Amino acid sequence: MRLALLGFLLLWMNGLAFGQQGTLAGKVTDKKTSEGVIGATVLVTGTTQAAPVNVDGSYSLPLDAGTYNITMTYVGYKPLTFPGIVIKSGETTTLNGTMEESATSLTEVTVTGVKQTGTEVAMIQDLKKSEVVVNGMSSDQIVKTLDRDAAEVVKRIPGVTIQNNNFIVIRGLAERYNTVLLNDALTPSAEVDTRSFSFDILPSSVIDRILIFKSGAPELPGEFGGGVVKVYTKNSVLENTTNFSVSAWGRTGTTFGSGYQQSAHSSTDWLGFDGGLRKVPGVIGNEAYDANAALTKGQLQQAGTELRNEWKPTLSTALPDLRASLGITRKYEIGRVYLSNVTSVSYSNTHEQYSVLRQRLQTGNLSYSYNYNDLRSQTANRLGVIHNWQARLNDHNRLEFRNFLNQYGTDEVIHRTGIDYIQGGDGKNRDNYALHYQSRTIYSGQLGGTHDLGAEKSTTLTWNTGYNYVFRDEPDYRRFRTGSDVPRPGQPATPYLVEISQRGSQEDNSSYFSQLKENTYMASGQLEKRLQGRDSTRANQYKLRAGFYTEYKERTYASRYFSFTPGSEDFFNNDLRLLPIETIFAPQNLDPKTGFILSEGTSAEDSYHADNTLVAGYLSAVAPISDKFNVSGGVRMEYNRKFLRSGNDAVPAYEEKKYFFLPSLNATYNFNDRSLLRLAGSETLNRPEFREIAEYSYFDFANNALINGNRNLRTAKIYNADLRYEFYPSRSELLSVGVFYKKFIDAIEQVTNSTTGSVLQLTYQNAASAYDVGVEVEARKGLVDITENPFLRHISFVLNASLIKSRVTLNDTAASSVDNNRSLQGQSPYVVNTGIFYQDDERHWQISAQYNIIGPRLQFASSNGQNFSVYDLPRHVIDLAATKGFGPHLDVRIGIQDLLNQYTRLYYDSNRSGGISSADTGSFARYRKGQYSTVGITYKF
Repeated sequence: MRLALLGFLLLWMNGLAFGQQGTLAGKVTDKKTSEGVIGATVLVTGTTQAAPVNVDGSYSLPLDAGTYNITMTYVGYKPLTFPGIVIKSGETTTLNGTMEESATSLTEVTVTGVKQTGTEVAMIQDLKKSEVVVNGMSSDQIVKTLDRDAAEVVKRIPGVTIQNNNFIVIRGLAERYNTVLLNDALTPSAEVDTRSFSFDILPSSVIDRILIFKSGAPELPGEFGGGVVKVYTKNSVLENTTNFSVSAWGRTGTTFGSGYQQSAHSSTDWLGFDGGLRKVPGVIGNEAYDANAALTKGQLQQAGTELRNEWKPTLSTALPDLRASLGITRKYEIGRVYLSNVTSVSYSNTHEQYSVLRQRLQTGNLSYSYNYNDLRSQTANRLGVIHNWQARLNDHNRLEFRNFLNQYGTDEVIHRTGIDYIQGGDGKNRDNYALHYQSRTIYSGQLGGTHDLGAEKSTTLTWNTGYNYVFRDEPDYRRFRTGSDVPRPGQPATPYLVEISQRGSQEDNSSYFSQLKENTYMASGQLEKRLQGRDSTRANQYKLRAGFYTEYKERTYASRYFSFTPGSEDFFNNDLRLLPIETIFAPQNLDPKTGFILSEGTSAEDSYHADNTLVAGYLSAVAPISDKFNVSGGVRMEYNRKFLRSGNDAVPAYEEKKYFFLPSLNATYNFNDRSLLRLAGSETLNRPEFREIAEYSYFDFANNALINGNRNLRTAKIYNADLRYEFYPSRSELLSVGVFYKKFIDAIEQVTNSTTGSVLQLTYQNAASAYDVGVEVEARKGLVDITENPFLRHISFVLNASLIKSRVTLNDTAASSVDNNRSLQGQSPYVVNTGIFYQDDERHWQISAQYNIIGPRLQFASSNGQNFSVYDLPRHVIDLAATKGFGPHLDVRIGIQDLLNQYTRLYYDSNRSGGISSADTGSFARYRKGQYSTVGITYKF
């Protein structure tokens, strides 16, 4: 399936075409405001050879080599003429113009063209005209940074943080409370334990813009608490381009290190999936576990001989990371039809290795269950393809076909050493390993259209159909433990022995296999009717909207694990335990009497089949009551049926059917053309996910945690309120400040519920209620209108910050008395992002420095007196980047991420104060990944 999808998309790619033309390019700006003259035309005088001016004032006009007279014109401005402009083959000639308004009185003019949505000016204008509270980031701002994927991009948006380097947290709410759409279709999740879209799989180079809607509207999904994230990939094209970029990245402590850990590679690991090296033995097969058709002892014995006898990694030298991308845009005119295509292929091969201090703190005497040091290595290979088409049939009809394919494979190795005190006495020295490979295949495709209907074109129909496919493969996840008694003073050290469990476990000598397959089918449509308002302009028309969204999702998850255990308690040869791990489970030692046998520990609950049907409809209206006051709102109605059946037929299937009516209201008051006030209120919800209600156990070796579901989870209701003031100094600048409040009923959280032992128990539960209140500020400001200094005029600043407070009321009064002052799980009390940018287009310089800090957030919440909550503490992050252009084709970029390389620290709240202070004891985990530096080139054909 993976290769078929990849081949299908690559067959669509256009061939490269190189012409013998040159290019005339530059900017057309207003003399008074220094802003781009949007809609102006640059043309060869006396001909039809012309190019439109984009929203940022830029233009590009391909021309044959020669000498031309050039005219810049726009209604309401005095035309500019430049004689004798020389165009050379294969080169770009820069021509800028400053236009002055004419004194002629003008009536309304409509300009038709291809809207460029990825520029900073377009982004600011979209935010200003929005009917709801929204923040965003454009591709113009993304290219100024070293952000490699969407996960790094979104964390620079106000109120947004990233958890585990890929899941989004908005306004302090964990990833489960945020809904993500890719090109207006709900995104698939390749994660087993959470529904959230992994933002790290989407390269930043293909992103056109990201919008985060923070107040509800009938047109938006009803399921969110923090926000609705809309990610749009590039689609529209102004000219034919071909870009190729390649960069090398180095990480301190990893790159060129000689002790880099890797497991054995299959022939296709470099493409992001296993080629069969780690496949399940044929006698077992890929079917889910069936308690009524358990494997016989003979079959298990045969499977034991077929399993790989690989338990330790190989050591090698870590080469620099490689990232490469090819971007192609093409435009075609077939009669009156304008076709455009955007194709992008990206590839990365990355490495990271670092040490992690891990401790498990027991309640009571505050002693440690263990004190470990992990050496963690991860090699990742990612192949991504974007292939988008847009067909503008005429000024009133447009079709779009978008495709996104991502193949991502990771090879993780953990070598764990330290002392395990839970064994009694003076404890045991540990020397444990885990070899963990997994791959994710994600395909998302959408076909949609926009059509203006009626004689007056006062009705617009938009429609969209989509299909998502997810395949997550976790083949032969291998883990084992060895132990040696800690010697008392004066006593000799004892040898390390492989831990052998009598009945098998996921921790000891185990091979774990799992597969997740998911198919999602969706369709949506909206009809908007515009009625006569105060005048004929669209902004002042009343709008009535009716729409629907329907989605069917089906998922199959199957997991099995096997362990080597003693064949006989009476006749087992204990001398075998003295053998090294490389030979102890060799085929000659597999004997049902004196040696080992392969045992299956899988239970019927370790597999499930689930499906979800969502049907939604909505009615809404937009009322521009006056030049200053605008109101929009309506109601969204949702029906949802969730069904899950585990492999255990004795356990009743889970089924939930619910109807929801979700009203929302948004109001905007414009003080003048530059400032406005927004007020919004809405009701939304948050449903349990498949994994959260599936009651099977999964052992997470990295966190030494066992994760379980809870079928008693209830859907959470959320009441939202927003108030925000926005000021726009110019078309590319923004200053805003806002406050928000959220009330939760039955908030869903991930909590710890351990009672004894060294393994952390994690599950999900409803809190009775919670609230979230915060303040957000954002500023995007340049110095162009403040100073005449030519250097300072190229400098701009970005600042956004959030201050948030939340509190939880628990259902259990006993638990409430233990942690009665804590915040929502995953919530940060403050977030600060700031950056300074220098951009000189004439000299081809682009320099940036960015700073980020995230306040302490609750990683795992305690649910009883046997546990402590764990907090992720702040760290200061500074990123530097510089790009220099050489001629019209070549850009060179250098930079460094995480300049300070501060520790990531997860600490126990041992005094249950609702935070971390000097009085708290013990760290759950402590590590730092190292500075990350790059040098790369981009060539534009």
